[in-house]
Amino acid sequence: MKVWFNKMHDSRRSVVEVREGDVRVGRDPQNTIVLQSPLVSKNHAIVRLVAGKLQLENIGLNGCLVGDLEVLGGETVEFSPGERVRIFPFTLTFEAEAATAISRGELEAHLRSIMAELELKIHRKLLDRFDLYEIEANQVGDQDSILMLENNIEDVCRELNLFGPSNNALLEEVTGLTLRDLLINQLIMESGKETRDQLSALTTNEFDIPATLVEERESELHNLLHFARERLELTEAHDLSGKINRVESKFASVFPLVRPHLHTELRKYLILRTLKKDLKDTVFGFGPLQDLLRAPTISEIMVVRSDQIYVERAGMLELSGRRFISDKVTETIIERIVTQVGRRIDKSQPLVDARLPDGSRVNAIIPPLSIKGPCLTIRKFPAYRFTMDDLIEMGSITSAAAMFLRACVIDKKNVLVSGGTGTGKTTMLNILSSFITAKERIVTIEDTSELQLHQDHVVTLESKPANVEGAGEYSIRDLVKNALRMRPDRIIVGECRSGEALDMLQAMNTGHDGSMTTVHANNSDEVIKRLEVLVLMAVDLPVASIHRQIASAINVIVQITRKPGGRRVVTQISEVTGINQETQQLTTTDIFNFRNGEMLLPTGYLPTFLNSLMVKNLLQLEFLYGGGPGEFRRPVAAFTPPKDSGNKARIIAKKGSGKISNSSE
Repeated sequence: MKVWFNKMHDSRRSVVEVREGDVRVGRDPQNTIVLQSPLVSKNHAIVRLVAGKLQLENIGLNGCLVGDLEVLGGETVEFSPGERVRIFPFTLTFEAEAATAISRGELEAHLRSIMAELELKIHRKLLDRFDLYEIEANQVGDQDSILMLENNIEDVCRELNLFGPSNNALLEEVTGLTLRDLLINQLIMESGKETRDQLSALTTNEFDIPATLVEERESELHNLLHFARERLELTEAHDLSGKINRVESKFASVFPLVRPHLHTELRKYLILRTLKKDLKDTVFGFGPLQDLLRAPTISEIMVVRSDQIYVERAGMLELSGRRFISDKVTETIIERIVTQVGRRIDKSQPLVDARLPDGSRVNAIIPPLSIKGPCLTIRKFPAYRFTMDDLIEMGSITSAAAMFLRACVIDKKNVLVSGGTGTGKTTMLNILSSFITAKERIVTIEDTSELQLHQDHVVTLESKPANVEGAGEYSIRDLVKNALRMRPDRIIVGECRSGEALDMLQAMNTGHDGSMTTVHANNSDEVIKRLEVLVLMAVDLPVASIHRQIASAINVIVQITRKPGGRRVVTQISEVTGINQETQQLTTTDIFNFRNGEMLLPTGYLPTFLNSLMVKNLLQLEFLYGGGPGEFRRPVAAFTPPKDSGNKARIIAKKGSGKISNSSE
């Protein structure tokens, strides 16, 4: 039996051949396969061949993955030869005959690492030739500097003998990757200026096209991309994200048809074109983040360290394969990002929160606070605003629960959205706010502005950190207090993290009905405990008094949970039902909860304010029996009672075709 193993994200693999007996895996040198990592147990696992099937017994303290199945300590599982075993941070493959082919993701990461190493060599040689930082200061207006930079990149490639015969096979694989990236960028450019602006207002495209263009080669590239697009059948995809997903998933199968048309000169031109773009992105733009910021299929970018950039795609984290040239370049690009939005980051202030012009949220932290090097997190603002109908179609909420929440918002019930990090609290707040009537005055308060309300009468406030002298700070709490003097009908606080929870509760209790906010919590019961702590951060009050404030302020709690696989679902909708006279504890009662691991279902409990919703014709009692997508009855909109009270009119949506209005009519 042969066993191949490698560290995750490293394409170089080691092999051990085992003649007979058990294969013992662990950190101890006496094991058959020694994995040197403190995360691996001294004796982690034993793999046996039993009746033609492989059997893994986990004898360590830490778990491991066999395929997608987690195997905890003391458990045994059977698996087939070739199936991947992950003992973090290593991947192992057990095979009787030959090595398992490297996966497409591993190949891409390996090719990108090769490109990054090449760009680092070129960058160093360019620094020896002239001052790149002076060129950077000139920015986009100096075409002579850009032309000089591109010509020097060509000279350095000749010095390195990049296009020598020994590199042909490798360059051919790299060409496939660069051609795919070029096609994706072309799709983004064709999507229209408005879409590009939504993807990111910071990512400009001045450097995507080299100044040293060769018309004949550009024509060949255009024809080649057209050929690939026809084979990919991109016209079957309905939107930009669908087209990009199709390119990313199917290009590897189409490339063998493209490969015969890539002659030596065209391959050389394409790689040079890519190197010029990437290095100009480093000098003038955002380096490897440039394309990631523009990609609509990516929702979050996480720089762990300079050579490790993760992205979130479809709710799942994956290694992008891209990397910065060095820590110094990473810090320079982070500084470039935050400077353009009026913030600063340096050794004296190594931590910064910022918001990009398109609404994307940025957090950056550099040494000495970040031990491994500069760290950056960008939560991209979605180009497409989700509606309640979208959540229903994705299975995140049922139509019955959606109709209930719509009625609550229109009837000015105070709503609190809770959930963990990245569960979609702000998205839900955006959707719920769309049901607010256009006649009301709304004040939104956030640390970084993310809420995008469609109403006209909206005042948007954003907190401000202290300046260099430590003065001029305005917290969320200051803004909530000030909002009370601005005659709001509703106050929406992006998130309560501290003492502002007390001010928010007081606002809800003093005539600002229909206000909304979010907090971090695991379920509706823990929301109460969390609010207790937040209020105590502002003032020392008896817990009983805090409970009374919460009971009179909050009507509905909406709990959102992120399931394995990245799916986000509403798991609880609860009413704060008041103080229990026996226990003197604040109680919540579920109106809907997530049962059977499948769907949000009504509990049968009727909220105390249900009569108010029905009298105003916002909701019919049938909402308790609503099912999945399309199976709902939409009530007449708020504040439009029927002329004949004895014969209440209802709009009955056809099954599978109904839509929930995103604003009151």
